[in-house]
Amino acid sequence: MMKGNRPRLMPRLIATVAGAVAAFAVAAPAFATPSGEFAVFAQCPLSNAELSGCISAKTESGELVAGKQKVPITNPITLQGGFIENEATGELKFVAAANGVTLSHSPQAVPGGLAGLINCKEIKEIIERIACEVTFENGLTGVNSTTELAAPASSIGLNETNLLEETGTALSLPVKVHLENPFLGSSCYLGSNSHPIVLNLTTGATSPPPPNKAIKGKLGTISVVAEGQILKISNNSLVNNSFAVPGATGCGGLIIELLLDPIINAKLGLPAAAGNNTAILTGTLQQAGEEQVREH
Repeated sequence: MMKGNRPRLMPRLIATVAGAVAAFAVAAPAFATPSGEFAVFAQCPLSNAELSGCISAKTESGELVAGKQKVPITNPITLQGGFIENEATGELKFVAAANGVTLSHSPQAVPGGLAGLINCKEIKEIIERIACEVTFENGLTGVNSTTELAAPASSIGLNETNLLEETGTALSLPVKVHLENPFLGSSCYLGSNSHPIVLNLTTGATSPPPPNKAIKGKLGTISVVAEGQILKISNNSLVNNSFAVPGATGCGGLIIELLLDPIINAKLGLPAAAGNNTAILTGTLQQAGEEQVREH
């Protein structure tokens, strides 16, 4: 990490995934907002006296696959915050962003929209079927998929050695996926705070159960910018295709979800056991020491 004036590398997602979230807010820092090349660390939790460094990781492309549904990442997803390093053990503890938005709310369009998830004719209850048809008539058929944190930011796992050596888990993210459309209501999710989807992302090769086959991430290109004060990794790729995805729940509200959840799960092929899902998050990682960020 960067402590004092020496840069040291550390992982951060783009990602993906990068999602928005379940991170817990901390008090707003009483420091000037970083500017110039340090502006990416504007939400670094500098009010934390134990802080070792600041992180900004932006997922710029990639895809998330849950069962039968592939969702391309077209809107950047930003993971931001800071970390505390245990100097005795080298272990890293993630610290939430100053404004509480550790993982950005970045909706991704689901190909096929509502028509790809629901056939109104499959809904037997006439009132719910009419509501579905009215939604289509109003043109409100687009569905967004937003990845959100499903646990406190401190549960995010970081491993610098694995990141650099392209082996093992470099970044571990507990997430849930929000399916958003007026007809689906506000509580349509894959995964939850109590049963998160855990993405153990690597820059190395995966070893998934079948039918998935091994895929490989990559560290990317390392550079040092801002006169040696910011460590930057471009074209970084974090991957995982050995995680499970539970079925959708809460779609359509307390009553209609009993009808919609099974329909959506059948269309998406959910729940999907490990070996049937994939996350590929490609983008740019940046890290700076807390002292350097305070000075800018």
